[in-house]
Amino acid sequence: MIRRVFRLLDPFVLALIGTVILASLLPARGAWVPVVDRVADAGIVLLFFLHGAKLSREAIVAGARNWRLHLATLAVTFALFPLLGAGFGAIPFLPPEFAAGLLFLTLLPSTVQSSIAFTAIARGNVAAAVCAASFSNLLGIFLTPALVALLMGGSTGGFSWTSAETIVLQLLLPFVTGHLLRPWIGGFVTRNKAWLGRVDRSTILLVVYSAFGAAVVEGLWQRIAPGSLLVLAALCLVLLAIIMGLTWALGRMMGLSREDAVVLLFCGSKKSLASGVPMAGVLFPAAQVGIILLPVMVFHQLQLIACALIAPKLAGRAEEADE
Repeated sequence: MIRRVFRLLDPFVLALIGTVILASLLPARGAWVPVVDRVADAGIVLLFFLHGAKLSREAIVAGARNWRLHLATLAVTFALFPLLGAGFGAIPFLPPEFAAGLLFLTLLPSTVQSSIAFTAIARGNVAAAVCAASFSNLLGIFLTPALVALLMGGSTGGFSWTSAETIVLQLLLPFVTGHLLRPWIGGFVTRNKAWLGRVDRSTILLVVYSAFGAAVVEGLWQRIAPGSLLVLAALCLVLLAIIMGLTWALGRMMGLSREDAVVLLFCGSKKSLASGVPMAGVLFPAAQVGIILLPVMVFHQLQLIACALIAPKLAGRAEEADE
């Protein structure tokens, strides 16, 4: 079990930790700040362009057939999760910055790659997982900014037409453009999946560096005590346990097959770091982005560890049932 947990510390996780340390020690200052910000903005545009190019229309059409499962997944992702986030944010002793970060975490879409991977390990319905995760990310382009405006208007300084324009230009337009160009570039994207995956991760690291650097300059680590980070990790763990328990129970209540219940468990209980980092960079002031992303980064690691422990056990139960 311990060995499996340590295997989750892949190079990207280590690079993410290293980026936070680098931003804490050597944040961008002076003339370098606009340079880093512009490069990060360009990276966000490229990231969502590639997301759009990866989404196949076949997946959209096929996913519409299993509508009960997908509606349940979306309801958990964009309704139940935000309700829990609002409840956690109301905890009296929680610092306002962490409360805002936890709420933002609950407004994000589901992950794609890891949701599908863990569904496959647990012998769930992989095709449905592909559709559910793709739908979640597609709708997240619209729903996450709308929910942030509705529930976090004070944290973002209000939702202006400038904010809406930024969302359209940096998130929606690149995504739609990439998807429309998929008939011509889809083959290239598929053949170069590994290389483009490194582009995705490099963009995330760049945005994290920019965000944490700006927060450090504003005194991030002077405002956060080590004990507060432990409290944050504990709250993220409790949130994850609650949502995984509720998604598994909901699948049973709905009478879903075991394979579809696995999809609801893994797609409904996970939140996307890949979408959360660039969205936070667009939706929040630069000085707030770093602290807003702390809960997202902590929850991301905890969900990977939990799913890595649960998926093989579900697979073992399926094998026993087959025998």
